[in-house]
Amino acid sequence: MPRIAILGNTAGGKSTLARHLSKVRNIAHVEIDQLFWQPDWSTTPSAIYEQNHTNAINNEDWIIDGGGDLPSIRKRVDRANQLILIDLPLWIHFWHAAERQMAWANGTIEHPPGGGMEMPPTCRLFEIIWQVDRDWMPVLRKMCDEQEASGKSVVRLNSIEELDAYTRAC
Repeated sequence: MPRIAILGNTAGGKSTLARHLSKVRNIAHVEIDQLFWQPDWSTTPSAIYEQNHTNAINNEDWIIDGGGDLPSIRKRVDRANQLILIDLPLWIHFWHAAERQMAWANGTIEHPPGGGMEMPPTCRLFEIIWQVDRDWMPVLRKMCDEQEASGKSVVRLNSIEELDAYTRAC
């Protein structure tokens, strides 16, 4: 059974790709933002998040996109049988996040992160993008390298063109 973990920075297309794969492959989709974040953008209490995350990854098949926290990412990566790392240049994440914030403010956002929460504070969103790029992306790349070396399927998408081509090919 496929267990696909989609990793990468905020506003990189993880959830969009996950929704597409879920539809074409008829596999359950779990969006980590819905488990990790509360409607006011505070974090879910860790015991609740950990239990919900464990329940999700213990299923036989899934597509899970998002971050959460590094310990849960490690567990998800270990349980997955395929990893997709969306590893775009930092400026693209800022650009996509700004576009999404404008759509949210205008009431035209189609798929808000976490499923309909209020718009996140832009300054905090940009801080998270910066922090993930500097602190988490090296860790995620290393996790993918280790998993690939052990024989796990790893797809790395490093540009919008590669992401679009991968999505079309699925």
